[in-house]
Amino acid sequence: MKARTLIAALALALSFPVQAQDWRVSSQQTVGGFKFPESVAYDPGTKALYIGNFGGEKLAPAEKDGQGYISKVGLDGKVIEQDYFKVKMNKPKGIWIQSGKLWVTDIDSVWIFDIKARKGRRLEVPLAFANDPAVVDGVLYVTDNRNDKVLTVKPADFLNAKNPEVRVVLENQGVNPNGVAPGGDGTVLLAGFQAPDRPKGVHLFGVSGQLRTLSQPLGRLDGIHPLKGGGLLVTEWNTGSLSLWTEKDGMKPLATGFKGPADFGVVPVDANTMTVVVPDLVTSQVRFIQLRK
Repeated sequence: MKARTLIAALALALSFPVQAQDWRVSSQQTVGGFKFPESVAYDPGTKALYIGNFGGEKLAPAEKDGQGYISKVGLDGKVIEQDYFKVKMNKPKGIWIQSGKLWVTDIDSVWIFDIKARKGRRLEVPLAFANDPAVVDGVLYVTDNRNDKVLTVKPADFLNAKNPEVRVVLENQGVNPNGVAPGGDGTVLLAGFQAPDRPKGVHLFGVSGQLRTLSQPLGRLDGIHPLKGGGLLVTEWNTGSLSLWTEKDGMKPLATGFKGPADFGVVPVDANTMTVVVPDLVTSQVRFIQLRK
């Protein structure tokens, strides 16, 4: 990446004009019927949510027990189909949806599905705790917080690709990346997660390998979502919260009381309203939070 491009991207990522008090919770609803849900993503094509469940009777995020699945869920919180893709998964974690395709990580692999056709492909990757995926400029980024790595898959849409290129692009930098999201201008945002007494922050990673720190250590960050008007929505385990982070105000909790707030999905309603769907991994519940300016 050229220097001026990186500077522009950093300026974009660091410029968060939205103040925490500009967003407020207007309503909340908690629903059950899940088995250790770790991730939620919204598909505008089918107007439905897709929720990854670990399954089983105990919380074992690294166990290859074949009990994981992805549920299709309505915007009212009702399960439409419990096991939508009907393939053998272990512990499906982060989900990314774009242009009718769904990507989901699963310990040492990443899946891609055509949502309507339900056709899928599993790709083994050199990670031991694949956590969250995001697609930026046709490249799939996958994080591994336990082993402090980020890898890429090219092309991102490898459903029918003969030889997708898999490459580790970041490791051993003390980021411990969990959540990943587009950062603007070809970059990705990385939210760090390690231990209660080892807080991590937010970083910006460039396509040419540049790594920049955007925040001080904030806690155990899981999901991350950049807001169009500025700021970042994040879930944080130490405070059990969905929070808004801005450079000026830092972390401002919006909704609290979670035991394990994980990778959330955002459903846009209008210019001033969104519904944030947060899975509580520990309690096997999902909370629908409406935010308004």
